[in-house]
Amino acid sequence: MRALIIEDEPHLQEQLATALTRAGYSVDRAGNGKEGLYFGTEYNYDIAIVDLGLPQMDGMEIIRRWRVDNRLFPVLVLTARGSWQDKVAGLETGADDYVVKPFQMEEVVARVNALVRRAAGIAHSSIKRGPIELDTTKKQVKVHGETLDLTSYEYRVLEYLMMHPEELISKAVLTEHIYAQDFERDSNTIEVFIGRLRKKLDPDNTWKPIETVRGMGYRLNPNLAP
Repeated sequence: MRALIIEDEPHLQEQLATALTRAGYSVDRAGNGKEGLYFGTEYNYDIAIVDLGLPQMDGMEIIRRWRVDNRLFPVLVLTARGSWQDKVAGLETGADDYVVKPFQMEEVVARVNALVRRAAGIAHSSIKRGPIELDTTKKQVKVHGETLDLTSYEYRVLEYLMMHPEELISKAVLTEHIYAQDFERDSNTIEVFIGRLRKKLDPDNTWKPIETVRGMGYRLNPNLAP
């Protein structure tokens, strides 16, 4: 999953980026409103965390412009404004949730996880597809009850496929959602991750958990019941 943080206070931005990276997100950052607006308009994100009091353009205007432009990824607002009027205004502008400063990083991560799940239509932190069980909070995967040892990128690829089980996902989309914006990307690496996942999920090659549609991308085996 890929997250955008728009926060002008460097120390807080760094804390948020560290917490979300540890939670398994690829993180892009912006330090002012105009840069943040550009990132959210030009790139695909699974979640954005937006401070309201930003230089160059405030958070409310960023969210408003995204929604007008049909950018529908969930947005978590960070605000020092505690009044109910400000909270209502943020939600009506198009934000999905808010956290009032000061806050605990654990709360931000929990709310981010909840918004990403909700956007994917998933009610619980545990996702089951056939014998695969993925815990989005613990970042843990089990197959037939046995825990798998996955690298962070292998986990991110599987998590994205599990959250979009009915969709055919191209290499380009997977690349966008598992790497941060400033990472040197090579879409061929996705093939390597998919190959490793297949061997770890299905070492005997009996139930083929991930399908390849030649020239189009990958998807979970549609015969895997939720």
